[in-house]
Amino acid sequence: MRLLSIEDEPKTAAYLHKGLTEHGHVVDTARDGVEGLHLATSGHYDLILLDMALPGADGWQVLRELRGRQRTPVFVVSGRGELEDRVRGLQLGADDYLVKPFAFAELLARIQAVARRAVQPAAADPVVRVADLEVDAARRVARRGGRRLVLTAKEFALLEYLSRQVGQAVPRTLIAEHCWDMHFDSDTNVIDVAVRRLRAKVDDPFEDKLIHTIRGVGYVLEHRTA
Repeated sequence: MRLLSIEDEPKTAAYLHKGLTEHGHVVDTARDGVEGLHLATSGHYDLILLDMALPGADGWQVLRELRGRQRTPVFVVSGRGELEDRVRGLQLGADDYLVKPFAFAELLARIQAVARRAVQPAAADPVVRVADLEVDAARRVARRGGRRLVLTAKEFALLEYLSRQVGQAVPRTLIAEHCWDMHFDSDTNVIDVAVRRLRAKVDDPFEDKLIHTIRGVGYVLEHRTA
């Protein structure tokens, strides 16, 4: 993807540019809000990374201006981590909000998630198939090997969320937000317990395992042949 990073802190800007470039993205960097807004509105970007504490024009101003002109996905990466800041950013139209300091693996995963949502077709096939697993979001039914799986509402929500991102690492933070409507606390193991219970029904009775742990990030639903 072609990304625009609007970040005034030199070390953070260099860190983002190096890491994202190494992962195959093309990255332009703006060091203040005025330059960032100019680049964002005069060029074509797949996603914009936006800090909030910027000289010239702060992130709130930039975000308001962008949302008045275009729908390019905006991913806020900010040191302002209070609940009211995160809520304000999302209400102004940000597609995601990540608080500094952050793990780069999580940043990558969440960028990919935002990009997928931006291009997701309006009328997608409600049935996702992974090996012999079928997840029917419309009917809220899951089957494996032709046999219906007896899942609780939360277990189905978790499986359905993973199935919408087949082959992609899904961070625990996003699972917590989407399936539990809560801000993830690293001291709680609610996500790991839920995944363990889901595996007992989806994977344990079968030879091929489909739910895999991505150490330090979260989980992925995929069929691995080797």
